[in-house]
Amino acid sequence: MDTSRLLRTFAIGIGTAGLFISGCSGSGSSPSASATGTAAPEGLSSYYAQKLGWRDCGVEGFECATMKAPRDYDKPDDGDIDLAVSRKKASGPGKRIGSLLVNPGGPGGSAIGYLQGYAALGYPAQVRARYDMVAIDPRGVARSEPVECLTGPEMDAYTQVDQTPDDEAEVKKLSASFEKFAAGCEKRSGEILPYVSTVDTARDMDVLRALLGDEKLSYVGASYGTFLGATYADLFPERAGRLVLDGAMDPSLQAIDMNRDQTAGFEGAFQSFAADCVEQPDCPLGTTSTADAATALKQLFKDLDAKPIPSGDDRKLGESLATTGVIAAMYDEAAWPQLREALAGAQRSDGSGLLSLADSYYEREPNGKYANLMFANAAVNCLDLPPAFNGPDAVEKAVPDFEKASPVFGRGFAWASLNCAYWPTDATGTPHRTEAKGADPIVVVGTTRDPATPYKWSEALAEQLSSGTLLTYEGDGHTAYGRGSDCIDTAINTYLLEGTPPTDGKKCT
Repeated sequence: MDTSRLLRTFAIGIGTAGLFISGCSGSGSSPSASATGTAAPEGLSSYYAQKLGWRDCGVEGFECATMKAPRDYDKPDDGDIDLAVSRKKASGPGKRIGSLLVNPGGPGGSAIGYLQGYAALGYPAQVRARYDMVAIDPRGVARSEPVECLTGPEMDAYTQVDQTPDDEAEVKKLSASFEKFAAGCEKRSGEILPYVSTVDTARDMDVLRALLGDEKLSYVGASYGTFLGATYADLFPERAGRLVLDGAMDPSLQAIDMNRDQTAGFEGAFQSFAADCVEQPDCPLGTTSTADAATALKQLFKDLDAKPIPSGDDRKLGESLATTGVIAAMYDEAAWPQLREALAGAQRSDGSGLLSLADSYYEREPNGKYANLMFANAAVNCLDLPPAFNGPDAVEKAVPDFEKASPVFGRGFAWASLNCAYWPTDATGTPHRTEAKGADPIVVVGTTRDPATPYKWSEALAEQLSSGTLLTYEGDGHTAYGRGSDCIDTAINTYLLEGTPPTDGKKCT
């Protein structure tokens, strides 16, 4: 999967990593309800009054700056955090509307990487013409005081631990890997771990809005970025402008329900892949039925669990990395041919194809260095929601329900949900309805066969938001804007440019 495609379809937090997308409010008190326009909430005047020193980024057409925010919004005098910001100014023609903030999801995805690698170059020209395209790396992510947890070799070992333990010894090994991961985060980034919640980042976004000179925030968020955008609207409804929430999360869900729903989502995506695969002459999973394809994939995973295969790298491909590789290709149907080739290679004892897909998912570079994506992912998720499970016994009890949701991925996804049980910082968020009463119309976009953010989550968020309107893409893949549907793109472009949302319930194919 090429980097640009990964940026377009960002949503990290699935089974093999032990890191699931989650969503609910984190630490930090709510701002003053009376604050409007560019007025600063009480005690934050110095942050809202700062000047951004724009400089050349070293990337043609882009400017960069550093924004300061309080590390702890409850105690703004206790120190700052430096946050990286980038923008590409509106190109014209047409009157500039304002700034359009973008976020690709994760949590843990670099918004600046997304901006410079795709959004400011690949969003529809008429949108880029009239908006300054802007991104801020969330606190703890990429250029903004990144959370660090494991070295490259340690992360290699972590990603290879068996996620479908067959006996007590393997359960202990998996639990120990989660404990080591959490301990590494505490050792290397303990000072910032309590302050990387979604609420904290949403409040940072409001500071940036003010510094950009915008009375209201215009925003496009994908996947976890929808939770971030919805959180902003809930905190600052009078400052929420044109918000597009694409591939939405449901903030009212507990972690276990969210993880189980996502498990079912990936099962649905695999069924779509399998139905297509068995019609292809090169399908490595057979050419008869989706049930046979599922059986063949499960057998491949079982074989790799028993005997990992060479990959052309120092690492071998076992069940865990193979599962990650398959999951990575479920985000975008354009990756299905690559997945067929990778699976065929694995059947010939060549693990390089699936390993390459897994590495793209983990953002592992050829030199063995990892981006901080997975570290930030855990840090935010484990702060935003109480853990799905408190220990291995609870996972064992839940495995049948997860396997019912997905016979192919269920067991691994259940065990992966154990990671936050060992987190060193207590969760500060809880499941809750997000209504954003008083906000302007907010467009929620859902894809009917989205693996990472199931369609029913978009339905739920659109229903919760007092001004939510649901736009549906009937198709496969994760998120919908900019992925080939003229119907979707036209509806969103009209909203961003004219402020007119699509009719609630509009469907596109």
